[in-house]
Amino acid sequence: MKKLGVNRIISVSFGADITTWGYIKYITEHNFQGGISQPCPAVVNYIEHYIPELIPKLVPIQSPLMCAAVYAKKYLKLTDKLAFISPCIAKKDEISDPKNKGYVSYNVTFDHLASYARSHNIKADPAPDEIEYGLGSIYPMPGGLKENVYWFCGEEVFIRQIEGEKHAYHFLKDYKERVLGGKRLPFMVDALNCSQGCIYGTGIEQSKAKTDDILYELQAIKEASKSNRRGSAWARKASPAQRLRSLNRQFAHLDIRDFMREYTDKSKGNAIQKPTLSELNDIFEDMNKKNTVQQHINCSACGYNTCTDMATAIYNGCNDKNSCVHYIKNLAEEEKERVQEISYEVEQKNAEMAQKNETISTMVTEANGEFNTLNVSIDEMIDGNNNNAEESTNISMAMMEVVDFCDDMKKSFGEITELLEQLGGNNENITKVAAKTNLLSLNASIEAARAGEVGKGFAVVAQEIKTLSDVSRGAADDSSKNKDQIVQAMTRLMQSSDNLMKVVDNVNERITNLAASTEEIAASATMIGQVASELHDKFDRINAL
Repeated sequence: MKKLGVNRIISVSFGADITTWGYIKYITEHNFQGGISQPCPAVVNYIEHYIPELIPKLVPIQSPLMCAAVYAKKYLKLTDKLAFISPCIAKKDEISDPKNKGYVSYNVTFDHLASYARSHNIKADPAPDEIEYGLGSIYPMPGGLKENVYWFCGEEVFIRQIEGEKHAYHFLKDYKERVLGGKRLPFMVDALNCSQGCIYGTGIEQSKAKTDDILYELQAIKEASKSNRRGSAWARKASPAQRLRSLNRQFAHLDIRDFMREYTDKSKGNAIQKPTLSELNDIFEDMNKKNTVQQHINCSACGYNTCTDMATAIYNGCNDKNSCVHYIKNLAEEEKERVQEISYEVEQKNAEMAQKNETISTMVTEANGEFNTLNVSIDEMIDGNNNNAEESTNISMAMMEVVDFCDDMKKSFGEITELLEQLGGNNENITKVAAKTNLLSLNASIEAARAGEVGKGFAVVAQEIKTLSDVSRGAADDSSKNKDQIVQAMTRLMQSSDNLMKVVDNVNERITNLAASTEEIAASATMIGQVASELHDKFDRINAL
């Protein structure tokens, strides 16, 4: 804290030593028997609000906190704001009391400070004590004040020690009657609200509250506070009277009036209003106390003697129904019944769900079987389509061979036509030769006739030549006729070949389209097979769940 800017750290144990000095000095000088100690602000607050008759019995000396603050301000002349590092949340009321003049600005609990230091990773070396102190260090322990008084006054004096809110407030009510009745009183009353003392107060870390480590540490501090030095207020071997004289010498420079305080009667406006029977029943109804037995359990666990007192406190806004253990218990039982009902409903739903799951499992099994059949069919369809595609491709290739054959045949027909044209030319030449030969034969016959007997042989030759010429011309004429018929037939064949090629091209185009469609169908069937396989796997996982 000093690294973070805190200028001074003063142990309130020193202030407790001043409080002890002030208590004993005031009690002995004013014969103030039966005074109630006031280090506990919760006790002081309760007396001011609810038992103002005991205010005159509150020792008018400041608590250790305020004594340390007054000393720091008035005697050390410190101008810094003061923060009290405290195990008690009730100290806030004491600090805020106008009669304490704002000496202290902040009440910081141990729990809050330790939590802040841990969360911000704040660490440092221990700080030495700036002011020496004595047995004031044990004030936070149960009976700590009593031990201080015994140290200086001897154990012959009677100190009434009270701890715990239930015990303390019952005692104070009885003590009021004792004071008002003029009965015998103790030397003083050491009263604390917390059953294990301030050191186990509401502002400490919960982990520390679960062990006795703090008490052992305080015991060690207590022994270390005792001195072997003669003349010291904390000398072990000195008598109580000697120690008291030493204490008075140690604080002789202090003015006790600086360390005195006043109290305020805060009971005005605290009058308890009693509810009507109807209002009381409404409160009991809200607390789930619906019959006479439940309205008179009177277990006192809430801090009140009777259930009626508790209901009255609720009516006055001083308490809450959640402080009633039986109300909480009833809520817990109702919650338990509700949980059981929900549990039963959950079991029913689980049974229904199990049945549905069984049905789903059966459906999944059936679906898996159908998927298997579907997969087989798809595989067969894929294989069939693949075969069709392959056959279509083969047919298309065969048709291409037919087209090539048609092309070759067309070319051959063209060549034959050319040869026939050449044959026609030859026939014409033969006809021309036959005509000339016939003419020559005629001339020869004429000449033979003229020659008479001499020309008869030549006439026979001329006749043979004419006959040969006629035969040649007839053969040529027949050949020409045959050539024309062949040409016509070849023309028709060529036309038929062209038509065949068109048909083949059309068929080939269709086969190509069919092959492409078959391949697309095969690809789609493969995709369907993959989807079916994925669905099959998902159904298997669902079935496994």
